[in-house]
Amino acid sequence: MNETVLKNKEEVPLRGIVKRLYKIMGKAIADYNMLSEGDRILIGVSGGVDSLSLLKLFCMRQKRIPINFEIIACFVDTSFVKLDRPALFEYLDSCGINYTVKKLELNTEGVGCFWCSWMRRRILFETAREHNCNKVSLGHNIDDMTETILMNMCFRGEVSVSPPALEMFGGKLKIIRPLCYIEKKEILDFASRFSFPDTHYECPYGKRSRRNLVKGMLEGLEKECPYVKKNIFRSLKRIKKGYLL
Repeated sequence: MNETVLKNKEEVPLRGIVKRLYKIMGKAIADYNMLSEGDRILIGVSGGVDSLSLLKLFCMRQKRIPINFEIIACFVDTSFVKLDRPALFEYLDSCGINYTVKKLELNTEGVGCFWCSWMRRRILFETAREHNCNKVSLGHNIDDMTETILMNMCFRGEVSVSPPALEMFGGKLKIIRPLCYIEKKEILDFASRFSFPDTHYECPYGKRSRRNLVKGMLEGLEKECPYVKKNIFRSLKRIKKGYLL
């Protein structure tokens, strides 16, 4: 097995954080049956480090495992998001992969994170169908998922989260989240090893969102319990029904 991965024209050793995240993603894929022979996977790429790391890890996996699958990147260009688009497209071109760009025009008045996310997800579903993809891969990490669990508990009064793998439309499409075991800080460390573009991604609504509020809560809890995110994520598999209402 080749022990290096391409950093455009440079080479990055498959060791340390690079090897760690490659293996952790592989465990998530195996645990939730995310990858099969002949898959066509549409990868949602926003321009941030999460989605670019997901794309890089899939490219690494394509070269190393005995499963044939295809990947297509999709960038949903949301009108009000600040982003260095030329830098992102230049990087995608350098990767030598197929990608497509879809426009999303939203009236910024009254826009919320949930509505924007739902609209972008709908575009990804439509694009997957257009390109005959049977899976859509998203770059949600364990931070995103634990934040969602707490948001649903605090603001919706329910215990729920989008699972790492979810079949939709009668099994015709499957959403997968291969980074579900990986923390944001690990992704940032991984991304620093590669020539990812600095796209200066900024959403004008992100700083005042409920997710940002919950993120602050988790940061406070993490000072007392370093494993709080993993514990919250694992708790959904360890429900003691005898102690529920």
